Amino acid sequence: MSEIIDLSQEIFDGMPVYKTLPQVKMTVHNTHEEWEGIKNSDVATPSVHKLEMGEHTGTHVDAINHMAKEHICQSIDKMPLSMFYTEGICLDFSYKGLRELISSKEIIDVCEKANEEIKPNDTVLLYTDHYRKSFDTENWSNGPGITAEACRWLGEQKIAAFGVETMSPGVSGVSNKEVHKICGELNFTHYENLANLDQLVNRGRFRFIGLPLKIRGGTGSPVRAVAIFE
Repeated sequence: MSEIIDLSQEIFDGMPVYKTLPQVKMTVHNTHEEWEGIKNSDVATPSVHKLEMGEHTGTHVDAINHMAKEHICQSIDKMPLSMFYTEGICLDFSYKGLRELISSKEIIDVCEKANEEIKPNDTVLLYTDHYRKSFDTENWSNGPGITAEACRWLGEQKIAAFGVETMSPGVSGVSNKEVHKICGELNFTHYENLANLDQLVNRGRFRFIGLPLKIRGGTGSPVRAVAIFE
């Protein structure tokens, strides 16, 4: 029997978002009492919520057109679905502290120690335990991240994507902008704000699914990311 592990954050009113991205607002748009014509009810049972949020909210994937202006035509709705339905591995970097960088040498060393191999079209998830340690705290925006050099190395392995628990794949102000540019240049992507990666480490390969919404011209999309062990 398959085991499905949810790798996604909840979306809720006022949840943490990256820097100046749109704040998440969730309100009741309709109630069952309204639909049933009940007036002056003491309760309001939601039948429809109204959501206001950016494409890069919670657990999400970036489109190639998000990486740089020259990729304007590669929006989320134009990216092949095969990029979001792949085999995956999860590598343990839980020893990394706030704003520490992950190099390609460290990725290679962790692969060797875990007897894992990065294959073309994989999704490579980087477990830092930052979600459990820091979500919704003052340190949430100060997580570890990969170097630009490590990003280029991952792209050269022809992976589909990599994924992180943090709000950005690189360290903000150090490597993050360059990481995005390299993803666009080498035509692969990344997932941000993943959760529950502790449940994947040292378990070998799995099926990864992180399908985006089909947003016309979208620069990214929230996803319900899962790992499946058969």
